[in-house]
Amino acid sequence: MKPRFSALFLYLPLVFALQARATVLPDACGDDKIKFDVSTKSKQPPPAAPADGKAQIVFIENENHMLGPFMYATVRFGLDGAWAGANNNNSYFAAMVDPGVHHLCVSWQSALPMLKKSIDVASFTAEPGKVYYFAANVIVTRTGDNNANYDFNLSQLDDDAGRYRLKAWKVATGTPR
Repeated sequence: MKPRFSALFLYLPLVFALQARATVLPDACGDDKIKFDVSTKSKQPPPAAPADGKAQIVFIENENHMLGPFMYATVRFGLDGAWAGANNNNSYFAAMVDPGVHHLCVSWQSALPMLKKSIDVASFTAEPGKVYYFAANVIVTRTGDNNANYDFNLSQLDDDAGRYRLKAWKVATGTPR
């Protein structure tokens, strides 16, 4: 076998191994194959209070700028190993949970390899009757050479910031495809 071809055969498995490692998600997320179609509605009433003995998590997407012409980020939210839903362009949805420790994941849903790596995790202990607000922050910074830098993180918001987002943002409905 020629040296060029043997080098190619040695190189290809490394490429596939690196690609597989780059798409491995934390345990708090869901299956990476699940993608969402997201629709949003403006001026909706806030979610109902948590049911007796339950806590509520409000998953919020904060996006400071369009990714491109008429393009916004779609962000998936994982809860204890399964996707709870997704948001798109400054929107939110709520989920009820039992009291106790919960593990959260946020993943940027994208076909672009550089954005698929945008993942963050958090954990918290839910108490009955309480509402918790968690935001995926998508920060797009335009550079002078017509490129952009993307920053992505998950943070817990205080009650005032969370309630403000409920008034200002749209309600999202994420449908798995």
